[in-house]
Amino acid sequence: MRLHAGNNVVGHFRPPQALFPCYGSQGILTRMRVLIVDDHLELAETIAAGLRQEGMAIDLALDGQQALEQATVYDYHVIVLDRDLPLMHGDEVCRALIKHGCRARILMLTASATIADRVDGLSLGADDYLTKPFAFAELVARIRALARRAHPAVPPVLTHDDLSLSPAEHTAWRGGRQLDLSPKEMAVLELLLAARGAVVSAEELLERAWDDATDPFTNTVKVTISRLRRKLGEPPVIETVPHVGYRI
Repeated sequence: MRLHAGNNVVGHFRPPQALFPCYGSQGILTRMRVLIVDDHLELAETIAAGLRQEGMAIDLALDGQQALEQATVYDYHVIVLDRDLPLMHGDEVCRALIKHGCRARILMLTASATIADRVDGLSLGADDYLTKPFAFAELVARIRALARRAHPAVPPVLTHDDLSLSPAEHTAWRGGRQLDLSPKEMAVLELLLAARGAVVSAEELLERAWDDATDPFTNTVKVTISRLRRKLGEPPVIETVPHVGYRI
């Protein structure tokens, strides 16, 4: 399976650096979590690798049944669903997701570019449709549009006192000093700033900034918060709320 990069078809690509925020159940900006459903393992892993470079939490499913199982476990923002799947056709997966009240936006993929197929896919309840091969930049743009469709616009830069973060530019500043943050540190800081003073639990941070390969009993959130505090410097801005979570 091929991917277009810009106007060229390439086998390997390096997507442009950007971050793609989404909104959680409370209407606040959260790190996007996406499920990629495609039985072409190499293509699925290539897409996932590119989106993970952008700071997104990505899970994979290689057949329709696995996709449904994943969707019942995790609260995805967007599901990128291939139509031609083994065990359970993508159309049936889409119907089942809609029937059971799945809140994720559904972007269907297909190798067929006919108008009839696009109409059929959208009539099933899918939110958007994309044919293969496709430009990676277009896939990102469509995912981004789906994520914000039902939510109000937010400021392009998140701020708190002398601290600011631009998700689109993947940069953070404090007191005029640019912060050297890792992708996970950036993701955690974005979640905390977006909460606007509300407490964010360690479980939510783990779910939004990492993927299902992460051990739910790990102390990775605590370690990341500790590193982030050191980089943010004084005075402290991240508060620990015992037995609840963290807030700015």
